[in-house]
Amino acid sequence: METIHDIPAERPWSGIVRKGESIRIIDSYGQQAIDTIFYNAHDFTERYSNQDTMRHNGVAYISTGAAVVSNLGRAMLRVTADTSGRHDTSAGCCSCESNTVRFGHDTRYLHACRENFILELARHGMDKRDIVPNINFFMNVPISPNGAMTIDDGISSPGDHVEMVAEMDVLCVISNCPQINNPCNGFDPSPIRVVITGPEGAMAEEQGARDV
Repeated sequence: METIHDIPAERPWSGIVRKGESIRIIDSYGQQAIDTIFYNAHDFTERYSNQDTMRHNGVAYISTGAAVVSNLGRAMLRVTADTSGRHDTSAGCCSCESNTVRFGHDTRYLHACRENFILELARHGMDKRDIVPNINFFMNVPISPNGAMTIDDGISSPGDHVEMVAEMDVLCVISNCPQINNPCNGFDPSPIRVVITGPEGAMAEEQGARDV
């Protein structure tokens, strides 16, 4: 079974991915940063940890084969496919406050990922204190030898995707980034697609039942 969710530009979304299911996040038009946090669907105090994820994988970015690790040191998901190449774990999400500091006071009114997260987390009984440093799927954040980070032009093409299989029941919370002041979205935020697919075994059983 497959469920498809089309997420408009600049908007948030959330959904449950059951253990054994796969979630595919598709950059429909290319060069779109997709800020994402995962929570244990049964205990929101267990959530994605960028520090534990980097420590476990031994790299600053995630791609095929990497584990998405919780603050309890447990694998929440594993990356099974990636057509883009790498995904940022360090830069966090934009906010009205950071927009003001980086781009001037006239940008404070602009919507930002932190506000998207606050809106979507409220649907699940959480608030701003439950926002943690997130994964930025498809966001290009080069790290120089001295440790300095920059947000550069996106490297993803239309239709690029990253796919993960859930190791536990997870709540996926996405902010389809509305940033227009730096090149993370090509200065033009665009829609994305999320596809959740049932376990291969369950799909095979369902197909067998239809064939009888």
